[in-house]
Amino acid sequence: MSTNVHTIVTNVQDMVSQDRQQVHSPTSTPSPPSSSTKPKSKVRSKYRHVAALHSKAQPSVLSHETSETPSFIGFRNLMVLTIIVMNLRLVVENARKYGLLISLKYNLRNHDIKMAAILYAATPCHLFVAYIIERIAMENVRGVIGRRKKRESGENDVCRDQENKDFYYTWWWIAFWHTVNASLALAITSYVVYCHVDNPGLGTISELHAIVVWLKTCSYAFTNRDLRHAMLHPGGPESALPDIYAECPYPRNVTLSNLCYFWWAPTLVYQPFYPRSKEIRWSFVAKRVGEVIALSVFIWLTCAQYAVPVLQNSLDGMAVLDISSIVERLMKLSTISLIIWLAGFFAFFQSFLNALAEIMRFGDRQFYDDWWNSTNLKNYWSTWNKPVYHFMRRHVYSPLVGRGWSSQAASAWVFVFSGFLHEIAVGIPCHSILGVAFAGMILQLPLIMMTDPLAKKEGMAKVAGNCIFWINFVFVGQPLAAMIYFYAFNTKHEELSQGAEHRSWFTKGWFN
Repeated sequence: MSTNVHTIVTNVQDMVSQDRQQVHSPTSTPSPPSSSTKPKSKVRSKYRHVAALHSKAQPSVLSHETSETPSFIGFRNLMVLTIIVMNLRLVVENARKYGLLISLKYNLRNHDIKMAAILYAATPCHLFVAYIIERIAMENVRGVIGRRKKRESGENDVCRDQENKDFYYTWWWIAFWHTVNASLALAITSYVVYCHVDNPGLGTISELHAIVVWLKTCSYAFTNRDLRHAMLHPGGPESALPDIYAECPYPRNVTLSNLCYFWWAPTLVYQPFYPRSKEIRWSFVAKRVGEVIALSVFIWLTCAQYAVPVLQNSLDGMAVLDISSIVERLMKLSTISLIIWLAGFFAFFQSFLNALAEIMRFGDRQFYDDWWNSTNLKNYWSTWNKPVYHFMRRHVYSPLVGRGWSSQAASAWVFVFSGFLHEIAVGIPCHSILGVAFAGMILQLPLIMMTDPLAKKEGMAKVAGNCIFWINFVFVGQPLAAMIYFYAFNTKHEELSQGAEHRSWFTKGWFN
């Protein structure tokens, strides 16, 4: 009752105030109503059930007839979430089944550590041996040029022919000693790792280091040979050199400082001069080093906690050739190996090589390209590892094509050579030369022939080529090779696992 009275009083006061405002306000002539202004209806019309919701013909969103391609961002987000959930499930399953397998203890023999340290210090000496050989060759070139100047004053043809024979004889000896030196750089390390280093982790690091030094030594010898030839035959068809070489022409490049720069430069291809950055950004270096450390720890944890149990559980199936068990373990290992490989790729090619390039002020830092978008295998092998690709193209493929080989034959020989390097990089540290890594590289040739036509087409053909690349990369290549070499190593050392609680010497020696 009191509320109604209060409401009535309030309304009366509002009416009185409005009347006062009208009295005191100046009179104004009301404007005539606009013809376009229609009086608003105070009565709200009821909804009529005759609205035309189907007013035109239109296809379904996922039909081919639709004019605009729909967005699939939602499905992409769903797939990402599904992958995350599936991997979290594997993490939980691994924790419940095995517990914590990671240990800070290590079981490396002092003998293995000493041998690896000696190899790491001694292997680069072959680069300095190549430098000494090049100094001898440089003095030979200077002598030839000096004798040419004397010959212009007048000498007989007999002396000229004898000088040419002596010159080519010396060149053959230079090439011979370069071959011996480069071969020893790889042969000595391979022998020591195979016979005297039991730990495959240290063996792999030593072998990869030897391969890098071997490739650098070969490139140093090949490049300086062509530079000598260009100097001795000015104006000839092979005397043209890149403009950047004018910054350090031959023989000014044959110095110890120039060799030391090439030794540490993040490239396998020797040049007298490289593009340089202006200064060293130490904050950039610190970030890249932090990434290397973090990713290395992540790789170690992933290997010890997830990869090793899967590999151990595959031993019994491999021993009896249980195909279903092998396939199941192969598919389970594929995800783990992919994660480890991607982390290792980023740690080395993006973080480590960029940090090294920044310290060396090395300008060209295209160490890789967008290999993950490869629509054929050929594109992948030419984009994921640019330092090796540049070496193969400059010192193997192009010389063979220049000598009359077809492009297909030269490419095949590149894969044979690469297969040899893959086999010694994996087989020697594992003490098992099986030829699996070599065969894996050779089998890339028919896959390249199969995926090349897909890359030249448009639409779904390129998608199919990219899918074939990922299937070969994720399921067939790395995990299968890892299982085979793991089994061979354990078989050779008679450490086949008989139970889930039994850990092989390989696991104790490598990951702990």
